[in-house]
Amino acid sequence: MAERYDCTECKETLYGTKYILQDDNPYCIKCYETLFSNICEVCQLQISCTSKDLSYNDRHWHSECFLCCKCNRSLVERPFATKDDMVMCIECYSNEYSAKCHSCLKTIMPGEGSKKMEHKANSWHENCFTCNRCQQPIGTRSFVQKDTNNYCLPCYEKQFAQQCFQCKKPITTGGVIYHDQPWHKECFVCIACKQQLAGQRFTSRDDFAYCLNCFCNLFAKKCAYCTTPISGLGGSKYISFEQRQWHNYCFNCKKCHESLVGRGFLTCKDDVLCPNCGKDF
Repeated sequence: MAERYDCTECKETLYGTKYILQDDNPYCIKCYETLFSNICEVCQLQISCTSKDLSYNDRHWHSECFLCCKCNRSLVERPFATKDDMVMCIECYSNEYSAKCHSCLKTIMPGEGSKKMEHKANSWHENCFTCNRCQQPIGTRSFVQKDTNNYCLPCYEKQFAQQCFQCKKPITTGGVIYHDQPWHKECFVCIACKQQLAGQRFTSRDDFAYCLNCFCNLFAKKCAYCTTPISGLGGSKYISFEQRQWHNYCFNCKKCHESLVGRGFLTCKDDVLCPNCGKDF
């Protein structure tokens, strides 16, 4: 007796009928379509095994249902684009959603082989996104936008950037102004100790900038009592008498140590005394 050859699902004989193998298992046409055929995205009907099944991103269409959602033209063997699960021909997609190039004002078509470059809500074709000075494509290089024009960094520096008074190189970011001249922050330093002065208190002498410590150590008078510099900066007060100076808090009677600021005093050699202590000398 001949061995039976039946449908894997319904067990009906397949002799003399069409069938389809799925994973080496035979199925009659009806069972195969019930188990494995996809549903069309548009008409929601089963795509039979005798129809062409067009698929994209796990979605399926009958060939006659694969149409542009805007103009209803067939998309079979034509380029298409998607937006929010809608499929469209390239023309409709471009008219509806594609950006216009900020330079040539033409639509930036998807899939045309040129990248779309974007900056501050504007878009360009890759070949249109060029330096306004040298006309070379900027691509992914750093650039500066000025007066709606884009410049590669070398061209921007040549045309617009100020030059540092110290090193003579362009200042592209930040910088400070001293004596009406631009400086890099890292170039604006104390002439003595080379400490950066940007954001710090400093003073100048003979057009040279000094940090307060260096200025005081180099030029400030020394207190006759504690011998440390008297800066006189920032409103600090001091006492001066016969070529000698004292910090306010150092101007005290040598004997009783009472402050002599605003009081009469006597001198004995290098010492200052209050009138009461001065009676003893």
